[in-house]
Amino acid sequence: MKIIGHRGACGHEPENTLASFKKALELGVDMIELDVYSLKDGELVVIHDDKVDRTTNGTGYVADFIFEELRSLDAGNGEKIPLLGEVLDLINGQVPVNIELKGVGTAGHVAKLINRYRTEKRWPNDLFLVSSFNHVELAEFTRHMPAIKTGALIVGIPLTYAAFAQELGSVSVNLDAEFITREFVEDAHERNLEVFVFTVNDERDVRRLRDLGVDGIFSNFPDRARAYLA
Repeated sequence: MKIIGHRGACGHEPENTLASFKKALELGVDMIELDVYSLKDGELVVIHDDKVDRTTNGTGYVADFIFEELRSLDAGNGEKIPLLGEVLDLINGQVPVNIELKGVGTAGHVAKLINRYRTEKRWPNDLFLVSSFNHVELAEFTRHMPAIKTGALIVGIPLTYAAFAQELGSVSVNLDAEFITREFVEDAHERNLEVFVFTVNDERDVRRLRDLGVDGIFSNFPDRARAYLA
């Protein structure tokens, strides 16, 4: 079972910051997950919420900022909101990166950046997994870059189980630990889909999900999650 660093290792460092991603690498994660918005000036920034209020000392909607304004905010412990390119440079191909598309219109910009890393830096396709709750945005990304794997995000379980992810052409379905069932896992596996579950920090949940046969878990404390599997 893969241990995926959720927003880096956000139980240890401020989420979605370079410090958090560096910590995740130090802890030996199998993959790193992060969240991306496209700004009105075209920059791709790594932040989870549509507002900066919770994770920085600023207020307002991410979409209303230009990058220089966001950069002036404190994202915790003096850390700054990073660009997606800065995070990719830090990770430097050491582990795959799960890029979650957060804002509308983000797909095309992310596709363009990924293509640059593929062509200029020779990153293989397998280093990228692009996911989103917005399945329209996910389909748009696939239209731009069909060679890059996608993961379909969902909270509850549809009547048709994992069929929606298969229809999207995704390789994984990523869902909330609260809703996961053995039947859903089995259905996904029958469709040749991996199952990744968020957000898993409790020892009992880690072991329960392993027993259900899920393929990976997103954790704020990847070191603890790994230890629980021992």
